[in-house]
Amino acid sequence: MTHFPLTFLPHALELVPETMLRLIVAAFLGGLIGLERQIKHRPAGLRTNMFICFGAALFTILSIQLAGEFQAERTRIAAQIIAGIGFIGAGSILRDKGGVSGITTAATIFVVASIGMACGGGFYLLATFSTALIVIALLVLGWFETRFNLRTVPMNYSIVTGKTSEEIVNEVNEIVDDCDAMMRGTRLTTHQGKVKIIFTVDGTRTEHKLMAARFRQSPDLHEFETGPGLERE
Repeated sequence: MTHFPLTFLPHALELVPETMLRLIVAAFLGGLIGLERQIKHRPAGLRTNMFICFGAALFTILSIQLAGEFQAERTRIAAQIIAGIGFIGAGSILRDKGGVSGITTAATIFVVASIGMACGGGFYLLATFSTALIVIALLVLGWFETRFNLRTVPMNYSIVTGKTSEEIVNEVNEIVDDCDAMMRGTRLTTHQGKVKIIFTVDGTRTEHKLMAARFRQSPDLHEFETGPGLERE
């Protein structure tokens, strides 16, 4: 059994308040970013971002403490955080029939981990400034994209027509291309003896309005329905 010298105990007690402060700050800053994500109903919300920031800070502290006086070993554990966060970020990205979503969520997770590492290293000012900058970017840039119609949103379309499958697909593709939007998830069925096409289009609100107007102008595609799709950042 390994016995620690009595001189180790006072030194350890001195480290406890500072270590706890780093973890508390990490949880708080990660929670701020997670709260913004939670309000927008994103997959990685309050608890996820808080845990990621807290965990990154804890691993950074362990990396420093376990290395002791061996300076070259202090980054050994912390260096693996980036690889671990890469797996979590990759899991938040979805690819569905030509569409990719979750990029902003993955990038946020990556940044939150770096803020946790800064807290674990005791760089409070750097971590606080980074958190404020990220929160402002998520709020202001999101408003800016919505205000100036720059945000791409998915919209589900359902059209019933008397045309053949090939004819309706060609005409829909032509309208979508003319509106500079992207169609994905196309599915063809029959409805009361007529061909029914269901698909999702990624485009701005202006592009969706333009497509709806084009569909109404077509004598064969005017019978259609629209609805919001699954939106993920």
